[in-house]
Amino acid sequence: MFNRITNDEGYTSARLLANTCYKQPILVGFEESQAITKELRAKGIEAYSCDLQECSGGHPEWHLQIDIFQALKLKKWGGIILHPPCTFTALCGNRWYWNSEKRIEGIELCKNAWNEACKVCDYVALEQPKTIMQKYIGQRTQTIHPWQFGHGETKETWLWLKGFPKLKPTEIVEGRENKIWKMPPSKDRGKLRSKTYPGIASAIAIQFISFLESGYSLSDWDNLHISEKNRIFAKYV
Repeated sequence: MFNRITNDEGYTSARLLANTCYKQPILVGFEESQAITKELRAKGIEAYSCDLQECSGGHPEWHLQIDIFQALKLKKWGGIILHPPCTFTALCGNRWYWNSEKRIEGIELCKNAWNEACKVCDYVALEQPKTIMQKYIGQRTQTIHPWQFGHGETKETWLWLKGFPKLKPTEIVEGRENKIWKMPPSKDRGKLRSKTYPGIASAIAIQFISFLESGYSLSDWDNLHISEKNRIFAKYV
C-alpha cells in the first residue's frame, strides 16, 4: 500500500513501505527524536539526524551529535530539514523573552541555520510553531496542523520551504484539542512539546522524497494532474 492522492484535499492514510532509489543524503537538523530520520531510513534514504543532545530515537548510528553548522559542511546534502529550538522565538514566549538575550540568541541560531542551509542546498525546509521569525527569514510558505495528518490536535506549525513542495494533508480527522498546552510540568516537557507528530513525519518523508526522485521542477510538480502523481507514488510499491 502507498499514499495515493484521492482528491485535491489530500491522500489516504496508507503508508509507503517500498524503498526509493534517491541516493543523495538528507540532513534533519535539530532532531534528537529521529522521527523524520527514521521515516526516511524506512524508505531507503541515507538520512541523518543532528543535535547537540543524544538521540532518543534508538539509532545513534544515524545521529550526528555535533553543531548544525559543522553538519552542514560534512556532506553534499540532497535535502535539509531544520527544526531550530523555538522556546525563545515562539510568539507564546513574548511574555518572558521579549527583547531578552535568549531571544536574540534564538533568532540568530534560527536565521543563521536557515541562511547557511540555503547556501549549500537547493532543497531546504524549516519548521517552527507560531514564531517571530518571519521578520528575519521572510514570509512562511505554509501553515499546517496535526489534525491534517491523522492526529486530532491543534498545534499551528509554520513551514519555510526552499525548493520543496507544500505538504498535502494526508488524513484529516476530528478533534481540535490543544494537548500541548495541557502537558504537566516536567524536566522533559520542552523536549516532549517539540517532538514531530508521526503523521507529519511520514508525510514529510513520503512527499518530499517522491518530489525529489520525480525529477520534476517545483512548478511542474505543482501543476501535475492527480493521476500523474498517483503514478509516481505507485512505482514505489
